[in-house]
Amino acid sequence: MDINTKQLKKNAFRITKSRGVTASRVRVPGGHLEAKYLSMLQNIAEKYGNGTIHITSRQGFEIPGIAFEDMSEVNRLLQPIIEGLDINQPIPGKGYSAAGTRNITACIGNRVCPYACYDTTAFAQRMEKAVFPNDLHFKIALTGCPNDCAKVRMHDFGIMGMTEPQYDKDRCVNCGACVKACTRKSVSVLETVNCKVERNAQRCIGCGECVLACPTGAWTRGEQKLYRLTLMGRTGKKNPRLGEDFIKWVDEESIIKIILNTYDYVKQYIDREAPGGKEHIGYIIDRTGFEEYKKWALKDVYLPETAEVYSPVYWKGIKY
Repeated sequence: MDINTKQLKKNAFRITKSRGVTASRVRVPGGHLEAKYLSMLQNIAEKYGNGTIHITSRQGFEIPGIAFEDMSEVNRLLQPIIEGLDINQPIPGKGYSAAGTRNITACIGNRVCPYACYDTTAFAQRMEKAVFPNDLHFKIALTGCPNDCAKVRMHDFGIMGMTEPQYDKDRCVNCGACVKACTRKSVSVLETVNCKVERNAQRCIGCGECVLACPTGAWTRGEQKLYRLTLMGRTGKKNPRLGEDFIKWVDEESIIKIILNTYDYVKQYIDREAPGGKEHIGYIIDRTGFEEYKKWALKDVYLPETAEVYSPVYWKGIKY
């Protein structure tokens, strides 16, 4: 069967080591879906695949063992899953229209976890609506708190939940629980002064440990949803490195706009002759310089007063 492999990969099917056989990649933004879709995936795997499903490192599903000639039927069967997960789709029934921007991953968030500062699934799904479909190779991950269970610093964009803790001194009984928790479990920014607690706002990472530890409700989470945005972490065989802080105490609107601006930046500067026609964003920034990237990233971005922008940003990592 004559196959356009570029179109196959764009349609979210994988080139495999077996001739004439592919694998379908299923997007699950935030890694969360209703259980009813699992039986639909099972049906595809048993009828058109080899009876197995791989849970990917990016929280999606991959169904191996699909014959090239069955791809259209697989796309048809995927349609209710794509619609149920509210994935943008220019042509219904044709599967995914792009595979460049990888599935957006997230920890379980505050729907379940007491440490999480926000609903990671909701933000991941909102991010999906803003950025997909797109052929550019972006990786975005979200985590609910600075514990970083989702390893967001290994992604192009790492979004880490923060809370600006609010302190009601009239409810404080000076038990010291918050100071102890911050010292043992976080970065030690609380101290007792004249029988009340003071917080070093400059060093606070917004983890919320003080809120969890307080028995009287003197500490509460701030109403505004704020985040730490890290940039250009990556794995791979060539110069792996962790993402560095770009902005802390930043809001959702600004983060989405910065990521959309980065698509424009990459389209302007990407090396079209790079292997596979793609170039990692971090390599482009290394080539153009961080200040040029920053100019593009912050175009028409209106940061909240709380935001702190790091500049310049330097990346440390293995050099070959």
